[in-house]
Amino acid sequence: MHTPRRDSGADRPQLTGARVLVVEARYYEDISDELLAGAQAAIAAAGAEAVVVTVPGALEIPQAVAILLEAAARAHKPYDAVVALGCVIRGETGHYDIVAGESARALMDLSVMLRLPLGNGILTVETEAQAQARARVAEMNKGGGAAEAALAVLALRRAEEAGRQDRTIGFTPRRNPESD
Repeated sequence: MHTPRRDSGADRPQLTGARVLVVEARYYEDISDELLAGAQAAIAAAGAEAVVVTVPGALEIPQAVAILLEAAARAHKPYDAVVALGCVIRGETGHYDIVAGESARALMDLSVMLRLPLGNGILTVETEAQAQARARVAEMNKGGGAAEAALAVLALRRAEEAGRQDRTIGFTPRRNPESD
């Protein structure tokens, strides 16, 4: 069995001055609290600033991201990266598939279209116990992982803009082989 590469965090770049938009869905508040704590810790560790905005559910996250990115650009205070946090737990209807699929698709569309570093921390799980384990900072810390993913792409962007030849950015998100 292959195991993912582990990151010590020792060689992580500092992204001082970076503004990271964090949009969190509060539908499952206790899960959201853990996801947000992990994301905020990762952003702070990179020396970046987190701006947190709350929406009701996961389906509202892409809409909020698009609105807030546009408003920030108009105000000449653009965001350097985005982190989306939320949780979708399978229920008895097909609503889960719509929310999980459409929120992920819309976030990916925004990210690629705008060339925007974006970490998708919207959990899609079968049970609340799975969500709790993935959200907890002391366990799988998927909120921190989503922030680290966005920060890794931001570090890559900054390296590219600076013309550095070394594109091996030491900001690989921590992974747990049991996490998915």
